[in-house]
Amino acid sequence: MEKIPPQKTPSSSIGFNAATGTDAPTRALVLCSGGVDSTTLLAMAVKRYGAENVYALSISYGQRHDKEINAAQAVAGYYGVQQLFLDLSAIFADSNCSLLAHSTQDVPEESYAEQLSETDGKPVSTYVPFRNGLFLSSAASMALSLGCSVLYYGAHHDDWAGNAYPDCSQEFVDAMNRAIVEGTGGELSMAAPFVQWSKADIVRKGLELEVPYELTWSCYEGGEKPCGVCGTCIDRIRAFNLNGVTDPLMQ
Repeated sequence: MEKIPPQKTPSSSIGFNAATGTDAPTRALVLCSGGVDSTTLLAMAVKRYGAENVYALSISYGQRHDKEINAAQAVAGYYGVQQLFLDLSAIFADSNCSLLAHSTQDVPEESYAEQLSETDGKPVSTYVPFRNGLFLSSAASMALSLGCSVLYYGAHHDDWAGNAYPDCSQEFVDAMNRAIVEGTGGELSMAAPFVQWSKADIVRKGLELEVPYELTWSCYEGGEKPCGVCGTCIDRIRAFNLNGVTDPLMQ
């Protein structure tokens, strides 16, 4: 069995609110897709700030199905946080990304590593053009309007390894955080505590927090059960296996 590398634990933000200069509770907005990564991040935010100080933002972008949005609703309900919705699907109307409902491409049934071996270093077909940049910009505006001082984003190392999803990389995260801090006059910052973690690291943290992974959805297809063969299913199953447990959706 592969050994899971040590985690880099994010620093705590409990207490003094740097954005307001007061001891008022920090409010946080979490981008919540309904998958493993963002659900674990939501659990961490709720534990740190309290459900009353956390918002979950779920975004439609023209994806093939609504399973992940439904999962995000279930997760937000479980944690008792206020959920917000945003529809940005019109922006991707001209993209032929295989994740989108109008795409002429099929979702690849192979791992990201296998896909990257065929792309000559370009992102995989399930990369939605600058989606995360758009999500974070929109979320930053909403977070600032809601009085939040931190925006959480669940990108992790496995997503950007090999340039599969360049808008998940450390460089992207650093650049977006600089833009958000500068563009909000220092009132809002972005945190991506998983950017150097593997998905197995995230699942391990989630198991510690007793995250209800049975409520989540990751598969790019929208069937009754996950397909088990798309890139995200392969990564998810492997992450649970590395922690010595079975993905609850595959039982």
